[in-house]
Amino acid sequence: MPRELITICVGQCGNQIGSKFWDFALREHALHARDGRFDDAMSSFFRNVDASGDMMPVGSAIRSLRARAVLVDMEEGVLRSVLRSGLGELFDQSLTVASTSGSGNNWAQGHCSYGPQYGAAIRECVRRCAETCDSLQSFLMVHSLGGGTGSGLGTYTLGLLRDEFPDVFRFAVSIFPSEEDHVITSPYNRHVRPVPLRTR
Repeated sequence: MPRELITICVGQCGNQIGSKFWDFALREHALHARDGRFDDAMSSFFRNVDASGDMMPVGSAIRSLRARAVLVDMEEGVLRSVLRSGLGELFDQSLTVASTSGSGNNWAQGHCSYGPQYGAAIRECVRRCAETCDSLQSFLMVHSLGGGTGSGLGTYTLGLLRDEFPDVFRFAVSIFPSEEDHVITSPYNRHVRPVPLRTR
């Protein structure tokens, strides 16, 4: 049986790219698995639950899919649009962490202010998501290095994962801003040294 992977989308960019990832994953699986069964490949990224929320085993018919995902943003607009989209039912709303004021495209605001303020909530969401896994293999974090939440809170979250789950692999999809980015702080945010990643 393949081991599970939890995706953590942080910030506006991370959640927008993450929502495209989930759409692509479902379309790709539908092309190759036409029998409507919850198979090993799908179980790496999704849970299959019945009407009461109980998990269905691999090999059963697909009832209702739930992404193995934690969504984090300090501006609730993007999260709200993801949860209200056609893919909204994939996500467990109790595994989201949101605020209303945003990080103002400031790495320090995301890392030094929101990190300590929301770190416990993020840790709890990740822990609860991990409890649904039989054999958690890795985390995949999607975030940007140009803004405040994705860069600052994103690097804080990577450090949190390192401390809380030292034996679980961590992979990061880090989106760099273009040279002509309109956000004045982007060059500073992307040159901040992130937390060193150790896979073991």
